[in-house]
Amino acid sequence: METGFVVVEKVRGKSSVTQSFSKYPLKLIIPNKVGSNKTDAVWIYSLTYGGGIVSGDIISCGLTVGDDCTTVFTTQSSTKVYKSVGFKCSEQNLEARIGSNALLVVVPDPVTCFSTARYSQKQVFRLASNSSVVIVDWITSGRHEIGESWDFKLYKSTNHIFLEDQPLFLDSVLLEDGSITSISERMQGYQVIAMVILLGPKLKEVQIQVKEHVKRMMYEQLYTPTLGCKKRKSFGQTKPDMIASCSAFGPKGIGVVVRISAITTESVYRFLHLQLTSMEPLLGVSPYH
Repeated sequence: METGFVVVEKVRGKSSVTQSFSKYPLKLIIPNKVGSNKTDAVWIYSLTYGGGIVSGDIISCGLTVGDDCTTVFTTQSSTKVYKSVGFKCSEQNLEARIGSNALLVVVPDPVTCFSTARYSQKQVFRLASNSSVVIVDWITSGRHEIGESWDFKLYKSTNHIFLEDQPLFLDSVLLEDGSITSISERMQGYQVIAMVILLGPKLKEVQIQVKEHVKRMMYEQLYTPTLGCKKRKSFGQTKPDMIASCSAFGPKGIGVVVRISAITTESVYRFLHLQLTSMEPLLGVSPYH
């Protein structure tokens, strides 16, 4: 059973919320306007009562973005997942339908799992042939400032994209504390992992920019220019502050997925802002500004 849903449709030529509902533990905030009056975008903020998700909570949200509409689905702060009680898992699910020539931008703050937490989320996106979507999905190591680093028991995140009802993209991240090696040992000092998906005709320029930036960033990280040649860096005991990869998916490479590992949350915020800042004219405000 849904704990919330929002429907965005064109009303007198403007993207407008025509239906909305939320109940405990979900709260949806929809400001009248974000950014310039010249932009046509609805911003939706997803929050939880108490500032986090309690063990055993199940949040299920439906979102419909009508034809020619633009919608941003975001948060006001990181999604905190509190300690688990027994083996109870906290769950969060999003089911989104994106109409013809519509744009959905999902740009939350990261998930932060407390020590012993168990968390699972699933996001399903159903697109028309000319829909566009941005999906940012990321997690931090936890309350790093008090010594917690990948101390949770379970984190699972699944993103499934359908194009004209046909499966296009499926990705699942599973981090589970094991008896042989801990999550912290496997992460090798990195404190953040993130994924960015860019798909659809409205994002072609952003895709080109992101691919070029990731290529240049990793080249500079891995190679040292020397006279007449370029020498691969030897990191020894150090490691790059951020590692990123970029690849295309779907027929004719219509989608781009970026994967990131980083030492600090702030560096990922800066990366996301830089990559998505060109969307400000569409959204009214640059994501992660």
